[in-house]
Amino acid sequence: MSTNLDIGLVRAFALIAETGSMTRAADLLGISQGAVSQRIQRLEDLLRCTLFTRGKRGLSLSPQGQRLLPACHRLLQANDAVVAEVLPQTIRGKVRFGVPFDLVPLYLPLALRGFSQTCPSVEVEVVTAASPELREMFRQRQIDLALLEEPVAGITGECLTVEPLHWIAGPEGHAGFRRPLPLSIISETCAFRPAMIESLRKADIAWRPVQENGSIDATMAVVRAGLAVSTSLRAAVPEDVSILGPESGLPDLPGYSISLFAGRTGDSPAVEELARHVREAVRTR
Repeated sequence: MSTNLDIGLVRAFALIAETGSMTRAADLLGISQGAVSQRIQRLEDLLRCTLFTRGKRGLSLSPQGQRLLPACHRLLQANDAVVAEVLPQTIRGKVRFGVPFDLVPLYLPLALRGFSQTCPSVEVEVVTAASPELREMFRQRQIDLALLEEPVAGITGECLTVEPLHWIAGPEGHAGFRRPLPLSIISETCAFRPAMIESLRKADIAWRPVQENGSIDATMAVVRAGLAVSTSLRAAVPEDVSILGPESGLPDLPGYSISLFAGRTGDSPAVEELARHVREAVRTR
């Protein structure tokens, strides 16, 4: 006889894999953490395998779980598509959503996953650029919704959370002690550039550019190689780079707001619904 999978068990598994936390998955599903744990136990019993392992950094997928996850995503997409065909959909249309490069992995998967489940008939176009560029695009109505980084001293959007900004360097951190300071900046439109330059000016620390007008991947490659320092929000600091402390002699940096720009209430049900999922993703994260 064939084995039938309960879609509720599969959805719990996929959410835990995405968030790395049973607590976060429980919040998104609207059930208790114990109920989520029971769902995973039932799924493991059904498939006769272990899906997660627990280590120092929390839950991680087992080899069996890694093999299962892509198939579960396809199953959930098929399920949601069937439901969308049968049930009447009240929200349709298209939303153009702007997100800076460094915030994409932090909030976008969780927000879009939940949104696609509740609004499968809405098309989402994701636009990635630096926060100042996205702010201008939002002002000109080229995008409908934006999640931006802006200095705490000048918040103009809806502040969802505040993140400290840190100097970062390679694993050994040696670049932070060189003078003039070797500096890697993503682009002239980088949201953090004014704070970086102004803080170094006030501290009377000379600097020299090592890499400018590149991608965030290029900037991180230069930092990882120990050739330069850069900056990053605390939540976005990669695991294989170092946060530089006061011993480096570098000045403190201001905090940044993760701000949502969503237009006026009532303009678009699709925009309002995606904004709700973005807020929930930031809160959960």
